[in-house]
Amino acid sequence: MDEVKKIIGDIKKKEFKPIYFLMGEEPYYIDNIADYIEQHVLTEEEKGFNQSVLYGRDVSVEDIKANAKRFPMMADYQVLIVKEAQDLSRTIEKLVDYVKNPQTTTILVFCYKYKKLDKRKTLYKELKKTGVIFESKKLYDNQVPDWIKRNLQSKGYTISPKAAHLLVEFLGADLGKINNELEKLQLILPKETQITPAIIEENIGISKDFNNFELQKALGAKEFQKAYRIINYFAQNPKDNSILATLPILFRYFSLVLQYHGLRDKSPKAVASALKVNPYFVNDYTTAAKNYPMKKVSSIIEVLRDIDSKAKGIGANALPQADLLKELLVKVSA
Repeated sequence: MDEVKKIIGDIKKKEFKPIYFLMGEEPYYIDNIADYIEQHVLTEEEKGFNQSVLYGRDVSVEDIKANAKRFPMMADYQVLIVKEAQDLSRTIEKLVDYVKNPQTTTILVFCYKYKKLDKRKTLYKELKKTGVIFESKKLYDNQVPDWIKRNLQSKGYTISPKAAHLLVEFLGADLGKINNELEKLQLILPKETQITPAIIEENIGISKDFNNFELQKALGAKEFQKAYRIINYFAQNPKDNSILATLPILFRYFSLVLQYHGLRDKSPKAVASALKVNPYFVNDYTTAAKNYPMKKVSSIIEVLRDIDSKAKGIGANALPQADLLKELLVKVSA
């Protein structure tokens, strides 16, 4: 993210702001910036007297202001990091008077996760004048594979599209979790390695053959024997393959197949753009659209809704996951 690079770039050049207010739904970038400040602004000798970490649940805004007004000892700056600052959301506006006149020798960092300041209020407007406000926005699932690709490229690695989608399927859109797994791989793989599904299966434990991505592909291609093997594997490993995780993925897949049917321009580039999918996977949607007319796709979506209700105990008495998956396969293949 360009904004993150700029903030860290300015810090590297020692162009500090007195306040960094890091907020938003995606904690990964908030942690990245805060960790960089914590690790790099002060020397190890300076940190002992001049670096403190507070937690929102344990302090008040008044406590933070009092700490921020202290002068550094034998250093040019003191660093004060407030983690879990969202716990102060009810009283955070009391920070206004400090923001209007911040201590220039203090670098005050707020990690305000999963929430945002009200842009209409005074605090936000004053922070814009004197500090840095960074909003960390959550990525959509379909944006995460590209994020993985860019993340690895910056570190000298590549990843196949299928491998990137496997990670997203297994870990969701949690960038922190994904980054942790990628860092583990980077410890054991030489640079310029392409990360493949086989590498992920061997080192992270995600099956390259029995997963939701392979299931949707098998259903789209009408490879029902393969789909049955995957469903059987899911039934034998329900803890790692919850039907409540599978159904939304299949719902999105067939919704995109339905959308494909309505496209005028079905060239690969146009399809990838319209469906917001990697061009590598366009052929899967083309194949599924050929195999399932629009009316059939609509009926499959209704089947998925019905199975989802049953999986949640609506209109069914706690049917086993294996039975629901088999019912799904029978109705899709009918």
